[in-house]
Amino acid sequence: MMLHDAEFLSALLAWLAGLAAIASLALALCGALLVRRFYAREPELCASLPAVTVLKPLCGDEPRLEAALASICAQHYPQFQIVFGVQDAADPALACVRRLRARFPACDITVIVDAEIHGPNRKVSNLINMLPAARHQLLVFSDSDLHVADDYLERLVTALAVPGTGLVTTLCSGLPTASGLGAALGVMHITHSFLPGALLSRALGRQDCLGTTMALRRDTLSRIGGLGGLAVHLAEDNVLGQRVRGLGLNIALADTVPATAVSEPSLAALWQHELRWARTIRTLEPCGFAASTLQYPLFWCLLALTLSGAADWSAILLGVAWAVRAGCAIKIDRAVSSRQPLPLWLLPLRDLMSVAEIVVSFLGARVVWRGHIMQARPAARLKVLAELEPEGMV
Repeated sequence: MMLHDAEFLSALLAWLAGLAAIASLALALCGALLVRRFYAREPELCASLPAVTVLKPLCGDEPRLEAALASICAQHYPQFQIVFGVQDAADPALACVRRLRARFPACDITVIVDAEIHGPNRKVSNLINMLPAARHQLLVFSDSDLHVADDYLERLVTALAVPGTGLVTTLCSGLPTASGLGAALGVMHITHSFLPGALLSRALGRQDCLGTTMALRRDTLSRIGGLGGLAVHLAEDNVLGQRVRGLGLNIALADTVPATAVSEPSLAALWQHELRWARTIRTLEPCGFAASTLQYPLFWCLLALTLSGAADWSAILLGVAWAVRAGCAIKIDRAVSSRQPLPLWLLPLRDLMSVAEIVVSFLGARVVWRGHIMQARPAARLKVLAELEPEGMV
């Protein structure tokens, strides 16, 4: 009797996993369609282009850093200032900035070196030190590893000019800057999961601030209390977005998709980096993050295959799901004009790794960020626990 009950339970769970896989495939198809539609849009650009200050916090000589920073120096925009900031006078990123000054002599570049720490979030501390050097009323906080199109600023300002908009953010795709399995899987996560997932969230009415780009007016930043209160938070972008929404203003998505560098040389490095992202999201929205396992159809298919004892229906479902998932990935790669198609045999591993990160994110609060071991606390606050040796930095 007990054996019969166990077999019934296993079969039931297998069918439930199969249903989850089908729902997941529907989400994958919707996500791919939304990506294609997003890239196909041709919005009108703003006629008035006021001066902009771009703030680029730097930390270390990242792979392809000069190419990323050169893309912001090469903007087709009438008047903009770039503020680069470091917290250490010996930071190797400064050598890159010196080369950029030579390459772009007409570019208005300001460099800030300030070691003052305002909280455990070093990125925000850097931005706080840089902000007094910003001369213009429109501010763009932009990550150092972004490779942007030459109309990036124009697209941001156009989105910010829409009445009722208080903050503009951007999606991103993945750009491998290292060879190997770690970089390939990292790019797949950003391009094939994050990108369509973010568009699905927008379609469902969410207005999330995605921290790689944050553009707003100086008076909006003042109204929410400035940057000072963000330095204790792991997800400063989420807090900034919530505060802007609290003013009754919208968070817009600009019609441009920068590529973010993926430089993890190994699976271990990628796991550490993505686990920080996972634990950040888990501290903010644990239920929604747990439900995000529905983004990964091949995980559910493999689970159904295991629970059903490799029944024919589960094997067929796995084959169909793999084909659909691959088709969606190809459609997305074509939309983003990816020149480096990723091996589709990695898709099951990518789905399994993503679900494993979600599960493990609930088992602790320790994260590693820029050489510091931290603890993500309630409301995504940070507490620094220790510092790593340079070779342990991610």
